[in-house]
Amino acid sequence: MPNLVRRRDLLRFGAAAGLAAITTPAWARSIDDILAPRRAVLNNTHTGEAFNEVYYADGAYIPDALAEATRVMRDWRTGDEHYIDPTLFDALHGIRRRLETAAPFLIISGYRSPRTNAMLRKHDHAVAEHSQHMLGKAIDIHVEGVELANLRDAALDLGAGGVGYYPVSNFIHVDTGRVRQWRGA
Repeated sequence: MPNLVRRRDLLRFGAAAGLAAITTPAWARSIDDILAPRRAVLNNTHTGEAFNEVYYADGAYIPDALAEATRVMRDWRTGDEHYIDPTLFDALHGIRRRLETAAPFLIISGYRSPRTNAMLRKHDHAVAEHSQHMLGKAIDIHVEGVELANLRDAALDLGAGGVGYYPVSNFIHVDTGRVRQWRGA
């Protein structure tokens, strides 16, 4: 019986460690960071809709808050909604902490339906055919009052995924895919 109890305890510990790894953002440095509430502050530049809520508290994501954030990040051209990777909100939270700003992230592009992505790709071949936007893992943003290069540097410092820098268009791309960086127009 002791072996069964020990195995059960090891399985519980392993499951808890796995859950902590899933919900631990790249910027978290302590248990306080992991357990602290996380807030997303977003304004959709196309719809005028805003989201300013705690989406993570007491060690768990808040489903109703994530659903509302998903609605604000929907494809504004088609109205289609798609699951948004919660770690994308964690990345944005980490960027806000690094910038020490209360200003909202202005959404240029959140979720993109395959139809919208294909249309954009027809006009601009720099649009990725298999964009992270279509997976709910990317957002294009800028923040009023924050130099775009500083926004980019905060995102790069986070190391949470891809970061694209578009100084001519005045936004950065942040995604939760593999860590990489590029410069666009």
